[in-house]
Amino acid sequence: MSAFVVVGMQWGDEGKGKVVDYLTARADVVVRHQGGNNAGHTVVVNGKKTIMHLIPSGMLHEKTTCIIGNGTVLDLAVLLEEIEALEAAGYSTRGRLFISDCAHVIMPYHKLLDKAQEKFRGKHRLGTTGRGIGPAYADKADRFGIRLGDLIDNEVFRPKLQQVLDYKNAILAETFGEPALSFDAVLNEFSAYAERLRPYVADGVTLVHQALAAGKRIVCEGAQGSMLDLDHGTFPYVTSSTTVAGGVCAGAGIGPRDVSGVIGIVKAYSTRVGEGPFPTELLDGTGELLRTAGAEFGATTGRPRRCGWLDTVQLRRAAMLNGATSIVLTKPDVLSTLDTIKICVAYEINGTRTENFPTHVAALERAKPVYEDLPGWKADITACSRWEDLPGSARRYFARIEELVGIPLSIVSVGPGREQTILRQDPFQKLV
Repeated sequence: MSAFVVVGMQWGDEGKGKVVDYLTARADVVVRHQGGNNAGHTVVVNGKKTIMHLIPSGMLHEKTTCIIGNGTVLDLAVLLEEIEALEAAGYSTRGRLFISDCAHVIMPYHKLLDKAQEKFRGKHRLGTTGRGIGPAYADKADRFGIRLGDLIDNEVFRPKLQQVLDYKNAILAETFGEPALSFDAVLNEFSAYAERLRPYVADGVTLVHQALAAGKRIVCEGAQGSMLDLDHGTFPYVTSSTTVAGGVCAGAGIGPRDVSGVIGIVKAYSTRVGEGPFPTELLDGTGELLRTAGAEFGATTGRPRRCGWLDTVQLRRAAMLNGATSIVLTKPDVLSTLDTIKICVAYEINGTRTENFPTHVAALERAKPVYEDLPGWKADITACSRWEDLPGSARRYFARIEELVGIPLSIVSVGPGREQTILRQDPFQKLV
């Protein structure tokens, strides 16, 4: 066995949590390899909704080991709340959940800086969640970060916190006019977190490679989507980590040769949260219909998502970046009331048609979508359990996506429940 990466192919919120939960029935280990609690995964089992922001979605399968890898950034208060909620719901975490000692910790000054920086940007704000994700990743690159392994060693944590806090307090006070944080208050708060989390801290890379050596199947999940990737997304309207499939190598310590497939999650229409260009955005009644019918509100923030038609220009770029081996299509049931469904097949930029996704945000802001119309299916598909049960128009829409993106469709999710999933072909087929 080896590792399979589950990756969002759009701007996030594609339904990765449900897909990972579904795939975990045939997996031994689930690894979360990047991002923070600025995004959430929603899983519905037997009608009960569970939202997780940091803990891998595989936690709802009792026989699965879950690892939070070094590529994540951790809000420890949120992490402890998730652990407590899972335990209260009857899911055991001790001996099943492991957190990399190399994962970086989100500190109080990260949240203050996040909000202050957004305020400073004014009309050029990025639309961050204000949860300190970007500043935590910036400190990681700037070598000011505090890792979980530092935190559980008081002889390391105390002097490191003092050095970093002196620096951060100076920036908060002199640049943004914010009050200084108390060293003793921060030390006491995070020392208490350290004691509670100590039983979960482990060498995540060694655990992953022990699983690989034992022939176990690993599913790797991240947060957000491909177009929010720090290097390849719609910069600067991106997140602060590597969201494409290659990020698993650094974020979980898995070598490329151990990745046997990349499962790309595609929503049947497009959404994004926050600022930034969005060529197929619908600012009309259809956009509102998609938002309402699809419950398109952030699992973490509750913010309404921007909605639009499916964009296969963008998807082809994501397919290129991720090396996706199959597609899982989610939420086509949201489209079931529409007479006609549009799909973007090209852009027109400055009067020139292109089928390539622009690399610069200024060009993307000028892009006008070129649409192809497909007939809707006008039928409830949420009870369909086989490919053959789907209406012909729905199957033709899905086939057109395959044709335009150039990747086979392996799974169709027709509703939020674990059981509302149609398996068309095995996504765990190894690469040749």
